[in-house]
Amino acid sequence: MADGDKALGMAAVFPTAVMADGVRFVAAVLGVEPTFVDGERWAQFDLGGARLALASGAESSGAAQMMVKVADVAGVAQRLAAAGYDVAGPVTGSHEVRVSVAGPDGWSVVLYEPR
Repeated sequence: MADGDKALGMAAVFPTAVMADGVRFVAAVLGVEPTFVDGERWAQFDLGGARLALASGAESSGAAQMMVKVADVAGVAQRLAAAGYDVAGPVTGSHEVRVSVAGPDGWSVVLYEPR
């Protein structure tokens, strides 16, 4: 693998039905306020070099996921598809371009490149 294909960061993403409730709960558990909230769609908490995110509505798959930041999402998507993995996307969001890839046990990974 080329250095450009390596992940730059990762986070766990959990679905939440009501963003304010999810944010209140995670803030209480971690003892920190969120570092970013995008209305009812997205919130993230950064603590000790780790990131936990909450997704709601169209941003949520309805299941826990792993989110991986990459430098070249198109290149990584091409590599994964060539390896036989089911890659969906790209989708251009407000802050990123992302693709999803299905893992062998049915869980998914969202790979994203910041815009």
